[in-house]
Amino acid sequence: MFAPKNILVPTDFSKYADAALKKAVDIATQHDTKIYLLHVIDEQIHQCAVDYCLSYEVVEKLKKDSLKGAKDKLKEEAEAIVKSKKTKVVFDVKNGVPSEVILSEQKAKKIDLIVIASHGKTGLLKQLMGSVADKVVKGSKCPVIVVKP
Repeated sequence: MFAPKNILVPTDFSKYADAALKKAVDIATQHDTKIYLLHVIDEQIHQCAVDYCLSYEVVEKLKKDSLKGAKDKLKEEAEAIVKSKKTKVVFDVKNGVPSEVILSEQKAKKIDLIVIASHGKTGLLKQLMGSVADKVVKGSKCPVIVVKP
């Protein structure tokens, strides 16, 4: 029977990612597994769009605020899991291309299971997250559970 020791759960804080996290927590509880909770901030905050541009300072502030908000949210989620399920949780926020960062973390942390949502946030972001899950499934060296909404 497959008993993972390190589970990676990428999140974009959507309800779909929450469902994937719940599934990962269920698995982790059964197998005394450590969960690595990961949020990736896509590097591509564009300074200009059509005829409107943001100053460098505004873009940097957006990045800083996004990083702080993501860390706070991950800490909150990790503490809730540890408190209710007594499962070990490590969390991190990285910058980069989401699918590439996820696959890099899999290798670096010796992850033996990835649990990811099939879709992320709504609208265009939903389609982008779907492509992230697809790229992770295709590039992963370990089993991937794709949680559908």
